Amino acid sequence: MKSVSSWLVLFFVLISMDNFAQDKTDNYALIPKPVSLTPGTGNFQLTTATGILVNSEQARKDANLFNAYLLEHYGFLLSVTQSSKEKKQCISIFRDTTDTKLVADGYRLNVTPDKITLHGGEGAGVFYGLQTLLQLLPAGQVKTPYIPCLTIEDHPGFSWRGMHLDVCRHFFSKDFVKKYIDQLARYKMNTFHWHLTDDQGWRIEIRKYPKLQEIAAFRKGTLIGHYGEIPERYDTIRYGGFYTQNEIREIVAYAAQRHITIVPEIEMPGHALAALAAYPQYSCTGGPFEVGKTWGVFQDVFCPKEETFEFLQNVLSEVCELFPGQYIHIGGDECPKDRWKSCEHCQQLMAQQGLKTEHELQSYFVQRMEKFLSTKGKKIIGWDEILEGGLAPDATVMSWRGYSGGIEAAKQQHDVVMTPTGTCYFDYYQSRDANEPLAIGGYLPLDRVYGFNPYPDVLTEEERKHILGAQGNLWTEYIPTPEQAEYMVNPRMAALAEVLWTPVANRNYKSFTHRLIGHFKLLDYLKINYSKAVFDVNYFVYPNGGAEGVSLELSSSFEGGVIHYTDDGSVPGLRSPVYTGRIPLGQSTVVKAAVFDGQFKRGRDFSQMFRLNFASGKEVLLKDLPHEEYCRGGGFSLVNGVIGNLPWNGSDWLGWSGKNMDASIDLGKPVTFTKVSLDVLQDESSWIYLPRSLEVFVSEDGMNYTSLKKVSDSEIVSGQRLITLKVGRTVARYIRVVAENLGNIPAGKAGEGNPAWLFVDEILVE
Repeated sequence: MKSVSSWLVLFFVLISMDNFAQDKTDNYALIPKPVSLTPGTGNFQLTTATGILVNSEQARKDANLFNAYLLEHYGFLLSVTQSSKEKKQCISIFRDTTDTKLVADGYRLNVTPDKITLHGGEGAGVFYGLQTLLQLLPAGQVKTPYIPCLTIEDHPGFSWRGMHLDVCRHFFSKDFVKKYIDQLARYKMNTFHWHLTDDQGWRIEIRKYPKLQEIAAFRKGTLIGHYGEIPERYDTIRYGGFYTQNEIREIVAYAAQRHITIVPEIEMPGHALAALAAYPQYSCTGGPFEVGKTWGVFQDVFCPKEETFEFLQNVLSEVCELFPGQYIHIGGDECPKDRWKSCEHCQQLMAQQGLKTEHELQSYFVQRMEKFLSTKGKKIIGWDEILEGGLAPDATVMSWRGYSGGIEAAKQQHDVVMTPTGTCYFDYYQSRDANEPLAIGGYLPLDRVYGFNPYPDVLTEEERKHILGAQGNLWTEYIPTPEQAEYMVNPRMAALAEVLWTPVANRNYKSFTHRLIGHFKLLDYLKINYSKAVFDVNYFVYPNGGAEGVSLELSSSFEGGVIHYTDDGSVPGLRSPVYTGRIPLGQSTVVKAAVFDGQFKRGRDFSQMFRLNFASGKEVLLKDLPHEEYCRGGGFSLVNGVIGNLPWNGSDWLGWSGKNMDASIDLGKPVTFTKVSLDVLQDESSWIYLPRSLEVFVSEDGMNYTSLKKVSDSEIVSGQRLITLKVGRTVARYIRVVAENLGNIPAGKAGEGNPAWLFVDEILVE
């Protein structure tokens, strides 16, 4: 069966490649790719004599936005007339909610040399069709803009197509928020998740509680460098800001014009330090508190007493008036329970309500807020921690800790928005290049975003109906400027937009990158910053076909480029060897490579050191698989000769949540070695801890193992990367390495009480 499956995979890959080769639609730099596109002949010329005909007031509003773009970027306006008759040399825009052939938010676009006809169905179909027209225009000032002739039938795949922006860790101006919304609109996204409150700042004016603006909106300094660095460093600059209610109304209206719903997030019961700095009486201890200057999770949270609920209800009453959408996001994530455990009121409340655990107390908290919001005609949505202790009846779950929360919620018949860290956290590094700007950690390249499937395989067809869609999240601890925010989301936002709009059968990564490189001209023209990691040289390591060492595969998403490489550490140039196939590596070395477009180098130089040893390229068996979000490459990542990058922006790290790493290696033959080393990661801000112990076993038959040596946590130094066990002169064919997970995170640490992560990337036998 294994060989049959492999041939089927190869068959479908070849079909996909062949479809790409024959698909002329990829000559159009459209993102997301339409459901159906038929090329025509010639172009429609836009001139000042071109008119726009509309048949409804909503179509007129959409046309006015299109017109405003023409004025800003091409210097002229078109006349807009309301009529139901098509005319030549006109753009006819018809909104028809009775057309049964057009699904919700769908559109039909026909461009001929004489006219453009756009039909939109119920919802935002007209607007989305106009976004397609804008992408078809030449990027930049031209004397006579033109649109290529074609026919498009198009509609979205998911109803929730969103992006998130954290304005608490770093504050962004009203104008940038509008520009961010413009980017969502360009890619036909319809939801903007606005993270407005957190420990490091309260960003929304609440008129009943002026101290939220006076105190909670500003902090007295900010962490310098990466969270968890020793010693920690801070500046003393007062930092912050907030949006007035008038500014929020303006932004909400701006988004609504572009058919985007804003979902505001007001964090509770955790991530409340900024609010408690202003109103400490709503805590368990009474304070005093300061707005958070560092990142991570803080112990002080809202206390579930009546005056706290009154405060939050008053806050949410003002929030509900500002945001007309159906959802209010109440957070619910990363809420430590220590204060509740030692709070007399909390314990009495639990006894009165028959609550057995503090998780059930959090569920009680969330359900009270849900009942209140329902009186305002709103639904709650929260991070997947709101599942703990029992889910509120009508709550929607945003699944961020992998797929499991979303799966559980869907099986309970609750709606779900998928946003797992491994594919949707755009604050992660998008390149392995050492010159990337400082980020929180993790590695999320463009191709992994594009390969995201919001539908977990384990769900039934009926359960899949509860998956509303997905969104990308941008947390801004390490993103202080608008330019860096744009860099982190672009072009990953474009990849996610295509995942959520375009049918799976139409998606092809090679096709996407082909269109994306053309699309970069538009981003350049609009002065939108973006990552050019698509031009990077990517690599993958394989076993060396039975020989010693490993083999190296190089690739680039830039199909027009040629890769030149060196394997002696020298800088690659046009005279360096051209990469034509896998490179066998039999000893430790540094490989460098670069992509060339004719005589010119595109992108950045690739450089990777390979530290080869007896284990390199050998067969590995894992007792427990890594977590689904951190398992790329599987067990072979432990013996591929690559030492993981720091900050951890590479894909070579394997991660276990609450479980041990237990790896057995077949060295192929008995070898003589004197030490075994394990490369590990420590990043306690991300809940990643050194192992509690490390033990090495040996075996003659691969079944019966004998312990060779063990070290405990008292012998493992904090900050240590490579844990080495010197074992004397030893001969063995089979080696087993067990790294014991810390277990639960200790009190006083970020994520306390949750399972610790164990990250490992290489086992060396020397």
